[in-house]
Amino acid sequence: MSPPGSQGSGGDDASVSQWFLTADERRNSASDIRAWTTGNRVEPLVDGASYFARLHEALTAAGPEDQIYLVDFRGDTDERLDGEGSEVGTVLARVAASGTKVFGLIWRSQPGWLDQSEGANAELVRTVSDSGGEVLLDSRTRRAGSHHQKYVVIRHPNQPARDVAFVGGIDLGLSRRDDHDHRGDPQVMDFPKVYGPRPPWHDVQAAIRGPAVGDIEHSFRERWYGSTVLDLSSPLRMLIDRAYHAGKLVGRDLPDRLPDPPATGTQAVQVLRTYPARLRRYPFAPLGERSIAHAYRKVFSRAQRLIYIEDQYLWAPFVADLLADELRRKPELHLIAVVPRYPDKEGASRWPSLVGREQAIKVCRLAGKDRFAIYDVENTSGTPVYVHAKVVVIDDVWAMIGSDNLNRRSWTHDSELSCAVLDSERDPRQPLDPAGQGDGARVFARDLRLGLWREHLDRAAGDPLDDIVDLEQAFKAMRSSAEALQDWYDHGRKGPRPPGRLRPHVPERLSRLHRLWAVPVYRGVYDPDGRAVRDRVRHRP
Repeated sequence: MSPPGSQGSGGDDASVSQWFLTADERRNSASDIRAWTTGNRVEPLVDGASYFARLHEALTAAGPEDQIYLVDFRGDTDERLDGEGSEVGTVLARVAASGTKVFGLIWRSQPGWLDQSEGANAELVRTVSDSGGEVLLDSRTRRAGSHHQKYVVIRHPNQPARDVAFVGGIDLGLSRRDDHDHRGDPQVMDFPKVYGPRPPWHDVQAAIRGPAVGDIEHSFRERWYGSTVLDLSSPLRMLIDRAYHAGKLVGRDLPDRLPDPPATGTQAVQVLRTYPARLRRYPFAPLGERSIAHAYRKVFSRAQRLIYIEDQYLWAPFVADLLADELRRKPELHLIAVVPRYPDKEGASRWPSLVGREQAIKVCRLAGKDRFAIYDVENTSGTPVYVHAKVVVIDDVWAMIGSDNLNRRSWTHDSELSCAVLDSERDPRQPLDPAGQGDGARVFARDLRLGLWREHLDRAAGDPLDDIVDLEQAFKAMRSSAEALQDWYDHGRKGPRPPGRLRPHVPERLSRLHRLWAVPVYRGVYDPDGRAVRDRVRHRP
């Protein structure tokens, strides 16, 4: 059953159906999620400290009649949301014990010896469930896949105007609570030493109010009722779950679905997902769902002036081919990517992650030449910042914030959830229509890009941004800033450090020896294909 109050039109804004997927273009008739909703208010929360503080406020304000729906890839009970006493496990357990209905799906995770969060996730599930919540370890993935979605929905049956959903790339885990200065979270997870003792962490979440909250909750309900039990891959894993005291396989029924929250803003929101094809089929996606990938293909083809990407794993050659095709077809199109300087793995395991990025950069650079730029980020002390964000902004019109990365795994193999946003409010700053297609610059997309660039270019809150509003000037300004900082390093760091935190990204090169084994590992393990066999045979995206 679809969410109540279904909406699929963009009112008088014809651009919505041109930028968003139609219901048919989603290509998953088994799900009755709406094509999109209008009347939403979306606020980007840049970096973990801003998100965690807002989440903590919303969680602690929940009362006995309220409902919380939580989905996460990694959770750490002791990660603080906002100071002492605000640990994730403590807050959620306290809220559940007070009578708030807390439901959660946390990825079951691979074993800890694979550098995954098996024990931490089980501890969070146990902590909240023992206090009266209903949180399950969800193992219903493709083999070697994960539930990578990260969102929280908070509903208030008696005050629906307070309903909110937080969607993006930020897990409720260690190392995430960094701020705009990027000195790192004092609560640190194991991470490569090149990022220092407190790894700086850049990430983005979105706070969403309005009817789209109903679609995000609907996605939770589909997964919750997605099978009769949380099927495990082997009896051994079931015994391990029992040892964790976190092995409940069936959740109780959820409360009746509430009506949509009232309209509260000017943004249309499209909730997009990835689910793989599995032998044990998802009833809401029996052949998988790839609406995230379909959405990117549609908007890349519409891009005219600038595709701006922040991505943890820009490493799929087939995604680079899509971008390169657009760069070749459109001589005025520019592409900027912001990525981590180093992988999130050390030792031999880092090499496969470099395979795809090296190829992707080569393909885009050949197609775009000086219209393609890729950067990484450091703080003002020179420590690299790990870019974990998953954000795309196109022509200051369309924007996406979510959990997916630009690779085959996120587009086909793991579960993902992202939200595309198109604001009906046009931005009054020149140029009014940078793409020249009649869409006009939109307030949300332009403000999101400028807010991210303010941080990366080291602009203070009151500094003017006139030089980076126009897309062509903005491309030059970012390149000038990154080259100036690199030049300062190349000349022995003499004189004052130039403003800005970006440097041209130079990926580590693979030797022939490493390439022999890293390429097949990359293709088969790091970036696998989760499409149904029939879709692969037919070359269906």
